[in-house]
Amino acid sequence: MIIKRKSAVYSVIALMLCVAVYLNWSYQRDGGDTGEVGEFDDPKILGESQLVDKTETTGAQQGEEQAVSGEEGEDNAQATSASDYFSEARLSRQQARDEAVSIFKQTSESATADADAKQQAEASIATMAENAVKEARIESLVVAKGYKDCVAFINDDGVNVIVQKTEQGLQETDVAKIRDIVLSETDATADTIKIIETT
Repeated sequence: MIIKRKSAVYSVIALMLCVAVYLNWSYQRDGGDTGEVGEFDDPKILGESQLVDKTETTGAQQGEEQAVSGEEGEDNAQATSASDYFSEARLSRQQARDEAVSIFKQTSESATADADAKQQAEASIATMAENAVKEARIESLVVAKGYKDCVAFINDDGVNVIVQKTEQGLQETDVAKIRDIVLSETDATADTIKIIETT
């Protein structure tokens, strides 16, 4: 009876060893520890290949996106720069006009100034106010014609209109349109109108 039990235990141990050897052999045959590629690893390799392709595609797409974003960034920077230029030009124009108005007001309100000086100062203030309105109208009408931005300066010598650069650059038709606007809004003559495009 004891012998039968021992032989049964030995049989189980032998069976377990056989199973272990078989599993180990099967695992190695499939490339588990040796790094060899078994037939069941093909889907894994295919998956890795797809991942690599996807990474390359993603890299290309990212490159294109970066290029596009770079171009957009440059366009935005140029637009911002142009916008800053026109804002600063209007601010400088307003500051210069405010200084001039302040001086003319001092003259018109001065007790020591003669009547002619006061009258001339008041006329200059009125002229500057009219010019400010005309400049604003010219700018609005030019933008309404499809141009991105512009700033106008009216002085005794004539009218200067600075227009934001277009994609094709200012053509003769553009100059004619802007000149017609200035002529309709001011008493300037065609030869005293200067139309300038920003760089």
